[in-house]
Amino acid sequence: MTTTSEQPTASRHRRRADPPRRGGSRGGGAGGERKRRPLRTALLVALALVVLGTAGLGWIYLKLNGDITTFDGDGLSKNRPEAGSSKGENVLVIGSDARNDGNSALGGGDKTDIGRSDTAFLMHVYADHKHAVAVSFPRDSLVDVPPCKLPDGTWTKEQHHAMFNSAFAVGETEKGNPACTQNTVEAITGMRVDHTIVVDFKGFAALTDVVGGVDVCLPNDVYQRDLNPKRATRGDIIFHKGEQNVSGQKALDYVRLRHGIGDGSDIGRIKRQQAFVGSLIKQIKSEGLTTTKLLPLAEAATGSMTVDPGLGTADKLISFALSLKDVDLHNTKFVTIPWRYEGERVAVVEPDASELWAALRADRTVDGTDASGAAGKASPSPAASPAPGATVSGDGIAVAVYNGTAEGGLASDAASLLTSHGFTVTGTGNARSQDHATTVIQYGPGKESEARTVAGLFPGAELQSIGAARVNVVVGQSYTASSGASPVPTAVPSSVADHARSADDDVCSNLSYG
Repeated sequence: MTTTSEQPTASRHRRRADPPRRGGSRGGGAGGERKRRPLRTALLVALALVVLGTAGLGWIYLKLNGDITTFDGDGLSKNRPEAGSSKGENVLVIGSDARNDGNSALGGGDKTDIGRSDTAFLMHVYADHKHAVAVSFPRDSLVDVPPCKLPDGTWTKEQHHAMFNSAFAVGETEKGNPACTQNTVEAITGMRVDHTIVVDFKGFAALTDVVGGVDVCLPNDVYQRDLNPKRATRGDIIFHKGEQNVSGQKALDYVRLRHGIGDGSDIGRIKRQQAFVGSLIKQIKSEGLTTTKLLPLAEAATGSMTVDPGLGTADKLISFALSLKDVDLHNTKFVTIPWRYEGERVAVVEPDASELWAALRADRTVDGTDASGAAGKASPSPAASPAPGATVSGDGIAVAVYNGTAEGGLASDAASLLTSHGFTVTGTGNARSQDHATTVIQYGPGKESEARTVAGLFPGAELQSIGAARVNVVVGQSYTASSGASPVPTAVPSSVADHARSADDDVCSNLSYG
């Protein structure tokens, strides 16, 4: 279109220069040509620049498309939460510790080793596109890993009480299994993951180089042995106490560092990673989220990034990044899934975790703000809110329901809710006691998976192991008969919200990181 708009301009200049040629003088004609040449040259140069600029942009897009790697969408679960299970958009970000493709040079280790997820968080972008929250999953969290696809096309059986980062290692391939991690996160949260992005060591280091480094702050000096505990001596200082800018290998060392700061735990490292990502977002937004600024970032990252098929082209990737430009730094929060230590591992704390997912499904922010984007509309009352478990399927699952409160009719109401979702209700009645504050899902041997499916209809319910091989629902006072579900929380639990970090927080705040 640029070429077409230039042509009429050139022809108008020719018409102005034509009359002197009617005098019959060749010299006059020659003189006219000499007067026209500078203008024609300028137009040709301008046209060439436009064409070359467009071609250059096109070349970059082609290069980006060629660099983007997608994982197999056939590996995603066949029993996913429905699209729209939450009002906003959910993006799973996985940091891979795979050593293939030159990553061993940055992270050390055997380049043929299997890939694992070094870090992972689910970014929920609220429907108003002005708020976002990233929820980190500790790598040692004990979770249920649903069936996942192996490289030979077969599917695994569900794993119970497995470490979260083991999902990425299903199939034991060098590049890992991002679809299995996505399946696991969807099963944990009950929310559909719209996009998944996997970044390896090289991509991370290149990204920090392109933005000119990221500001961090350390509470004390850090030595070589803190990064590599197998060293016999303390070694040299690799990070000095205080605020500093890191990029490339130094940035990678910073986010992987576990010892020498705070309590040396993985939870402490997660807090440090959250602070780093917040600082990175601040740096990127300070440059402005435009196509011109995003292209170098995309070029740096795509060569070492794996994405879901929905982000498999440069247009889709950059369009997605631009959709985040209005998310406010202060309203970008970082939290960790509710947790407690279980021996050397990490257990997920209920009902706090279920309340967190329910709040995000309802597009409630950390402080309880309605970020659904419904401008000018009052927040819906709990009774008017859709059931958070609206996508739960109970096909093939038998449940007995008991009323654990003094309020009549709750067992029948809960039974109707279960039946409407395909569960088989074997009977209703009153529980042995009517003082249950919270709904309890009881399960016997081999029934935990079914119990967790039932819990999808009762946010905040507690799971309780019993001796008999059956599943019972004991309805508590938290259940609301008029809504058919527990009230939607107005905010994430205080156990989560009290430790939230904002992207605009001072990099030197909360330096202990554990």
